Amino acid sequence: MAETQKLDEVKDDQAQEVVSLHEAPAAVLDEGSLDPVYEAKAKVLNKAIQDIGMGRYQWQLFIVIGFGWASDNLWPIVTSLIFTPIKNEFHPTRAPFLTLAQNIGLLVGAIFWGFGCDIFGRRWAFNLTLGITGIFGLIAAGSPNFAAIGCFAALWSIGVGGNLPVDSAIFLEFLPGSHQWLLTVLSIDWALAQVFATLVAWPLLGNLTCEETDLNCTKGENMGWRYFMLVMGGVAMIMFFLRFVCFTLYESPKFSMGKGKDAEAVKVVHEVARRNGKTSTLTLEDLELCNNLAPSGHAGPQAQSHTRAALKRNLEKINTSHIKALFATKKLAYSTSLITLVWAFIGLGFPLYNAFLPFIQANRGADFGDGSTYLTYRNSLIIASLGVPGCLLGGLLVETPRIGRKGTLGLSTILTGVFLFCSTTALNSASLLGWNCAYNFMSNIMYAVLYSYTPEIFPTKDRGTGNAITASANRIFGIMAPIVAMFANLETAAPVYVSGALFVASGVAVFALPFESRGKASM
Repeated sequence: MAETQKLDEVKDDQAQEVVSLHEAPAAVLDEGSLDPVYEAKAKVLNKAIQDIGMGRYQWQLFIVIGFGWASDNLWPIVTSLIFTPIKNEFHPTRAPFLTLAQNIGLLVGAIFWGFGCDIFGRRWAFNLTLGITGIFGLIAAGSPNFAAIGCFAALWSIGVGGNLPVDSAIFLEFLPGSHQWLLTVLSIDWALAQVFATLVAWPLLGNLTCEETDLNCTKGENMGWRYFMLVMGGVAMIMFFLRFVCFTLYESPKFSMGKGKDAEAVKVVHEVARRNGKTSTLTLEDLELCNNLAPSGHAGPQAQSHTRAALKRNLEKINTSHIKALFATKKLAYSTSLITLVWAFIGLGFPLYNAFLPFIQANRGADFGDGSTYLTYRNSLIIASLGVPGCLLGGLLVETPRIGRKGTLGLSTILTGVFLFCSTTALNSASLLGWNCAYNFMSNIMYAVLYSYTPEIFPTKDRGTGNAITASANRIFGIMAPIVAMFANLETAAPVYVSGALFVASGVAVFALPFESRGKASM
C-alpha cells in the first residue's frame, strides 16, 4: 500500500514537471476552472503549438478560414440586395418572410454545426458548410415563385449559419498564443465580402431590374437578381473546391485530446510542424503523464480511470455535458451568460436598424441616393469600404495594453449605438451617408473583436457548443426583427432608437465580463 502511494506521488511529480517544462503563455480561463487533466494537457499542447510558431500551415488556414468569414457576411447582404427585385417580381403579401426564412436557416445552421462540431469533430463541418451554401445558392437562381426563393434562402442559410461557430474554433485551436490577434484581423474578409457584393450588384441589379413603380414586372425584365445569385453561388462553390480539394485540414489537437485520443493529437502536432518546416519535441508520454493529475478520489488505478473516462467521452454523443461544462463554476457561468446576452442584444439591434432604415432614408435622408441608382450603389460602396480599415484597427487595438479585447469591444459597441442615434438627425443624403460611414466603421471593429473574443473564453472541448449558444441567441433575436417589420408601424424612427439602445447596453455589458484574453492562450 505504501509502495503504491509512493509510486503515485512520483508519477504526480513527473506530471507536474512535464506541465512546467511545457509552460505556455498565461491561460485565458482561471486555474481550476477546468478538469485538471484536461487543463494540464491543454497547456502542454499550447506550448507545443507555440514552439512550432506561425508558419505555412497556419497562413494557409488563415486564407481558407477567411472564406467562412466572408460567407457569413456575404449571404445576408445577398438577401437584402435581392429583396426589392424579388418583391417587385413576385408581389408577396408579406415580403419580410424572405428575411425571416433566412434567419431561421441561420439559426438551424448555428445550432446543428455549432453543437455538432463538438460531437463529430471540426473537419466535416468545415468542408460541408460552404458546399451547402453554394449548391442552394445556385439552385435559388431558378426560383419560380416567392415560396421557392424563401425555401432556398433558408437552406443556403443552414450552411452559412455554421461558418463562424466552426471556423473560429478551428483557427484558434491551431494558432500560437502569440498570434491569437489574427482572429480579429480575419474579419477583414467579412468587410471585403460586403465590398464584393456591392460591386457585383451594381451592374447586375442596377441595370437588369424592374423599377419599383412597374406593376407588370416580368421575369425577362428582372433577370438581374438571378444572375447575381449565379455569381454568388459560383463563388461559394469555388471556395468549397479550394477548401475540400486544395487544402488538408487536420483535426484539432486539443479536440482530439479532449476526446481521449492523445496519440492523434500528438500526430497532428508533428504533422503541422512538418508542414511548417520544423520539428516538435512533444511525445505521447508528455500527455499521458498528465493523467496522474486526476483527482485521487477516483476509484481504481489512475490509468484505468483515464481509460474509462476516455471511452465514456467517445461513446457519449448527444447529451448536455458540453453545456454543463460552460457553467461548471460561478465565474464560467457568469461569463457564458453575459456574452450570450451581448450576442442576443446585437442580434436584435442590427437587423432592427436595417429593417427601419428605409424610413430614415426616405424621411430624414432625402432618399439616400436622391433617386439615382448610381448614387445609391456609390454610397453603398463607400460605406462598405470603410469596414476594411475598421477590421485592421480592431486587430491593432486588441493587442494594445490597457485596452485589450474588452476595451475595444465595449467602446466600439457603444459608439455603434451612438452613431445609430445620430443617423436619425440626418436631414439630407450627404449627412446620412456620413453617419452610416461612422456606424459601419465602428460596427466592423465591434464584429471583428466579438468574433475573436468569444471563442477565446471557451475551452476547446466545449468551444463549438459555446459558439453555438451565442450564435443561436444572436439568430433567435434576429428572427424577431422581420416579424417586427411585418406588424409594426414603419413610419416612425422609434425602433432605430431601440436598436441604438441595445448596442449601448451591449457595450456596457462587455465591461462586466470577467475574462480579458489579451496576451493569454486559449484553453
